[in-house]
Amino acid sequence: MPTAFEQTLVSIDALHSEDPRSATLADGTSMPQELAYAHRMSGWLDRVHDAPNEILQLAVRAQHLQRWLVPREEYPEGRVGYLTWRRDQGKRAGDTTAQLMREAGYSDEDADRAKTIIGKKGLGRDPDVQALEDCACLVFLENYFADFSRKIEHDHMVRIVQMTWRKMSPRAHELALTLPMTDASLALVKEALGAE
Repeated sequence: MPTAFEQTLVSIDALHSEDPRSATLADGTSMPQELAYAHRMSGWLDRVHDAPNEILQLAVRAQHLQRWLVPREEYPEGRVGYLTWRRDQGKRAGDTTAQLMREAGYSDEDADRAKTIIGKKGLGRDPDVQALEDCACLVFLENYFADFSRKIEHDHMVRIVQMTWRKMSPRAHELALTLPMTDASLALVKEALGAE
Protein backbone atom coordinates (compact mmCIF):
# COMPACT_ATOMS: atom_id res chain seq x y z
CA MET A 1 0.00 0.00 0.00
CA PRO A 2 1.51 3.38 -0.95
CA THR A 3 2.38 5.90 1.73
CA ALA A 4 0.57 9.25 1.91
CA PHE A 5 3.65 10.84 0.34
CA GLU A 6 3.76 8.36 -2.55
CA GLN A 7 0.02 8.65 -3.18
CA THR A 8 0.16 12.46 -3.22
CA LEU A 9 3.18 12.50 -5.52
CA VAL A 10 1.46 10.16 -7.98
CA SER A 11 -1.67 12.33 -7.90
CA ILE A 12 0.34 15.51 -8.50
CA ASP A 13 2.20 13.97 -11.42
CA ALA A 14 -1.05 12.63 -12.89
CA LEU A 15 -2.38 16.20 -13.02
CA HIS A 16 0.90 17.44 -14.48
CA SER A 17 0.60 14.78 -17.18
CA GLU A 18 -2.69 16.29 -18.38
CA ASP A 19 -0.85 19.36 -19.71
CA PRO A 20 -1.59 19.40 -23.46
CA ARG A 21 1.66 21.24 -24.19
CA SER A 22 4.86 19.24 -24.55
CA ALA A 23 8.51 19.87 -23.75
CA THR A 24 11.50 18.31 -25.48
CA LEU A 25 14.06 17.00 -23.01
CA ALA A 26 17.84 17.01 -23.40
CA ASP A 27 17.77 13.40 -24.66
CA GLY A 28 15.30 14.32 -27.42
CA THR A 29 12.27 12.67 -25.83
CA SER A 30 9.18 14.69 -24.97
CA MET A 31 6.83 14.83 -22.02
CA PRO A 32 4.01 17.11 -20.88
CA GLN A 33 5.50 20.55 -20.31
CA GLU A 34 4.32 20.90 -16.72
CA LEU A 35 5.56 17.43 -15.79
CA ALA A 36 8.99 18.28 -17.19
CA TYR A 37 9.01 21.50 -15.13
CA ALA A 38 8.00 19.60 -11.97
CA HIS A 39 10.78 17.04 -12.43
CA ARG A 40 13.28 19.85 -12.94
CA MET A 41 12.09 21.50 -9.73
CA SER A 42 12.48 18.26 -7.78
CA GLY A 43 15.89 17.75 -9.35
CA TRP A 44 17.19 20.98 -7.86
CA LEU A 45 15.73 20.53 -4.38
CA ASP A 46 18.45 18.32 -2.89
CA ARG A 47 21.05 20.80 -4.13
CA VAL A 48 19.48 23.84 -2.46
CA HIS A 49 18.26 22.19 0.77
CA ASP A 50 20.23 19.74 2.93
CA ALA A 51 17.29 17.71 4.21
CA PRO A 52 13.96 18.51 2.50
CA ASN A 53 11.01 16.99 4.34
CA GLU A 54 8.01 15.41 2.59
CA ILE A 55 5.91 18.57 2.76
CA LEU A 56 8.59 20.64 1.03
CA GLN A 57 9.16 17.92 -1.57
CA LEU A 58 5.45 17.91 -2.43
CA ALA A 59 5.23 21.71 -2.52
CA VAL A 60 8.21 21.96 -4.86
CA ARG A 61 6.78 19.28 -7.14
CA ALA A 62 3.37 21.00 -7.24
CA GLN A 63 4.42 24.64 -7.62
CA HIS A 64 3.02 25.00 -11.18
CA LEU A 65 0.16 22.53 -10.74
CA GLN A 66 -2.36 22.92 -13.59
CA ARG A 67 -0.93 26.30 -14.55
CA TRP A 68 -1.94 25.79 -18.17
CA LEU A 69 -5.63 25.95 -17.22
CA VAL A 70 -5.52 29.75 -16.91
CA PRO A 71 -3.13 31.24 -19.50
CA ARG A 72 -1.24 34.44 -18.74
CA GLU A 73 -3.04 36.08 -21.69
CA GLU A 74 -6.31 36.01 -19.73
CA TYR A 75 -4.93 38.70 -17.42
CA PRO A 76 -4.05 42.33 -18.23
CA GLU A 77 -0.65 43.09 -19.71
CA GLY A 78 2.05 44.59 -17.53
CA ARG A 79 3.54 43.89 -14.13
CA VAL A 80 0.30 44.18 -12.11
CA GLY A 81 -1.47 41.74 -14.44
CA TYR A 82 1.47 39.33 -14.24
CA LEU A 83 1.65 39.46 -10.44
CA THR A 84 -2.12 38.95 -10.13
CA TRP A 85 -1.97 35.96 -12.48
CA ARG A 86 0.97 34.48 -10.58
CA ARG A 87 -0.75 34.98 -7.20
CA ASP A 88 -3.94 33.34 -8.45
CA GLN A 89 -1.96 30.44 -9.91
CA GLY A 90 -0.15 29.93 -6.60
CA LYS A 91 -3.44 29.91 -4.71
CA ARG A 92 -4.96 27.39 -7.13
CA ALA A 93 -1.91 25.11 -6.99
CA GLY A 94 -1.78 25.35 -3.20
CA ASP A 95 -5.48 24.57 -2.77
CA THR A 96 -5.32 21.58 -5.11
CA THR A 97 -2.16 20.20 -3.51
CA ALA A 98 -3.63 20.57 -0.02
CA GLN A 99 -6.75 18.69 -1.15
CA LEU A 100 -4.66 15.87 -2.65
CA MET A 101 -2.64 15.64 0.57
CA ARG A 102 -5.76 15.44 2.76
CA GLU A 103 -7.20 12.73 0.50
CA ALA A 104 -3.99 10.74 0.94
CA GLY A 105 -4.15 11.00 4.73
CA TYR A 106 -2.09 14.08 5.61
CA SER A 107 -3.28 16.31 8.44
CA ASP A 108 -4.86 19.69 7.80
CA GLU A 109 -1.76 21.25 9.35
CA ASP A 110 0.58 19.52 6.87
CA ALA A 111 -1.71 20.33 3.93
CA ASP A 112 -1.88 23.99 4.98
CA ARG A 113 1.90 24.08 5.35
CA ALA A 114 2.35 22.91 1.73
CA LYS A 115 -0.16 25.55 0.64
CA THR A 116 1.86 28.26 2.45
CA ILE A 117 5.09 27.16 0.77
CA ILE A 118 3.50 27.06 -2.69
CA GLY A 119 2.01 30.52 -2.05
CA LYS A 120 5.55 31.73 -1.25
CA LYS A 121 4.41 33.30 2.02
CA GLY A 122 7.50 34.21 4.03
CA LEU A 123 10.04 34.43 1.21
CA GLY A 124 13.38 35.44 2.70
CA ARG A 125 12.27 34.39 6.22
CA ASP A 126 11.03 30.82 5.77
CA PRO A 127 13.78 28.37 4.69
CA ASP A 128 11.29 26.07 2.94
CA VAL A 129 9.75 28.91 0.94
CA GLN A 130 13.27 30.07 0.07
CA ALA A 131 14.16 26.56 -1.11
CA LEU A 132 11.13 26.49 -3.43
CA GLU A 133 12.01 29.94 -4.80
CA ASP A 134 15.64 28.90 -5.31
CA CYS A 135 14.51 25.84 -7.28
CA ALA A 136 12.21 27.97 -9.43
CA CYS A 137 14.95 30.51 -10.17
CA LEU A 138 17.49 27.80 -11.03
CA VAL A 139 15.02 25.96 -13.28
CA PHE A 140 14.35 29.26 -15.07
CA LEU A 141 18.04 30.07 -15.50
CA GLU A 142 18.96 26.56 -16.62
CA ASN A 143 16.06 25.80 -18.97
CA TYR A 144 14.19 28.93 -20.05
CA PHE A 145 16.47 31.93 -19.67
CA ALA A 146 18.23 31.79 -23.05
CA ASP A 147 15.00 31.55 -25.08
CA PHE A 148 13.21 34.07 -22.89
CA SER A 149 16.02 36.62 -23.21
CA ARG A 150 15.75 36.56 -27.02
CA LYS A 151 12.10 37.66 -26.81
CA ILE A 152 12.44 40.44 -24.21
CA GLU A 153 13.93 43.91 -24.69
CA HIS A 154 17.52 44.04 -23.39
CA ASP A 155 17.16 46.54 -20.52
CA HIS A 156 13.99 44.82 -19.32
CA MET A 157 15.81 41.48 -19.35
CA VAL A 158 18.64 42.96 -17.27
CA ARG A 159 16.05 44.03 -14.67
CA ILE A 160 14.48 40.54 -14.71
CA VAL A 161 17.86 38.96 -13.98
CA GLN A 162 18.46 41.45 -11.17
CA MET A 163 15.03 40.73 -9.64
CA THR A 164 15.57 36.99 -9.97
CA TRP A 165 18.98 37.26 -8.31
CA ARG A 166 17.58 39.25 -5.37
CA LYS A 167 15.08 36.45 -4.63
CA MET A 168 17.78 33.76 -4.47
CA SER A 169 19.81 32.56 -1.48
CA PRO A 170 23.63 32.71 -1.46
CA ARG A 171 23.70 28.94 -2.03
CA ALA A 172 21.49 29.31 -5.11
CA HIS A 173 23.75 32.12 -6.36
CA GLU A 174 26.72 29.74 -6.22
CA LEU A 175 24.79 27.04 -8.08
CA ALA A 176 23.56 29.50 -10.71
CA LEU A 177 27.10 30.59 -11.52
CA THR A 178 28.01 26.97 -12.37
CA LEU A 179 25.28 26.64 -15.01
CA PRO A 180 26.41 26.31 -18.61
CA MET A 181 25.30 29.40 -20.54
CA THR A 182 25.64 30.76 -24.03
CA ASP A 183 28.00 33.71 -24.42
CA ALA A 184 25.00 36.02 -24.87
CA SER A 185 23.29 34.75 -21.71
CA LEU A 186 26.49 34.97 -19.69
CA ALA A 187 27.09 38.53 -20.87
CA LEU A 188 23.56 39.46 -19.84
CA VAL A 189 24.00 37.95 -16.37
CA LYS A 190 27.32 39.71 -15.90
CA GLU A 191 25.79 43.02 -16.93
CA ALA A 192 22.85 42.50 -14.57
CA LEU A 193 25.17 41.68 -11.67
CA GLY A 194 27.57 44.52 -12.47
CA ALA A 195 30.44 42.09 -13.12
CA GLU A 196 33.15 42.68 -15.66
